[in-house]
Amino acid sequence: MTFPITEAPLGCAASARFLGDFDIIRPSKRAPDALRPVTLERAVSRQAEGSCLVRFGETHVLCTATVSEKVPPWLKGSGRGWVTAEYGMLPRATNDRMRREAAAGKQSGRTQEIQRLIGRSLRAITNLPALAEKQIIVDCDVLQADGGTRTASITGAWVALHDAVAWMAERNMVKDDVLSNHVAAVSCGLYGGAAVLDLDYPEDSEADADANFVMTGSGGIVEVQGTAETDPFSQEQFDELMLLARKGIGELVELQKLTVA
Repeated sequence: MTFPITEAPLGCAASARFLGDFDIIRPSKRAPDALRPVTLERAVSRQAEGSCLVRFGETHVLCTATVSEKVPPWLKGSGRGWVTAEYGMLPRATNDRMRREAAAGKQSGRTQEIQRLIGRSLRAITNLPALAEKQIIVDCDVLQADGGTRTASITGAWVALHDAVAWMAERNMVKDDVLSNHVAAVSCGLYGGAAVLDLDYPEDSEADADANFVMTGSGGIVEVQGTAETDPFSQEQFDELMLLARKGIGELVELQKLTVA
């Protein structure tokens, strides 16, 4: 079975709320409240129980979900399942070749932090007892990086997880609803003095502040990671970033719904 590639709209006109008094031109020429072109392509792996190739502009991530009969040792006999994630970047995902972490013999702190974030985000909307001591492992492999690899990974990982759960349901491996909601993520930042949505690398590398927002389809906050790169930012500026994030994640969730419909 094949599925069409679902593409998000390019965004709407800029809002004065986010432009303020700043006459900025983003490197991508997007409006401050516009996502990059986003696509979600299902069933791209023949072997995986669930898969999605997600593209946020020039950031491309392959997400595959694997169903396993083995749960972590601390969950044996508990009647609960588990969802976890692994994350990695291919050597030429960036301009210069990176050494494979397997060749280095250890994962970087960044890799560990991102894959834990992806796992937490997916577990936030998963009914773990409904998995009945089965585990779903979602691998997120960055094919090409241009900023926002963790947010793209979370958004695409939900689609792969959804399809893995559907695969289990078709085989009577689960009875109750496993997924309680959608989950998606997006970055926002202060660039040129203005709040902007979905930073690509040129913006991220020069942003005065940047934050990653993970939210559910119903608007619940799963996690917020924010950092001032220069001067501290104000509560008002953070509120502007939050508004942008809610708008962007709302669009991503609608795209998820279209993709799995």
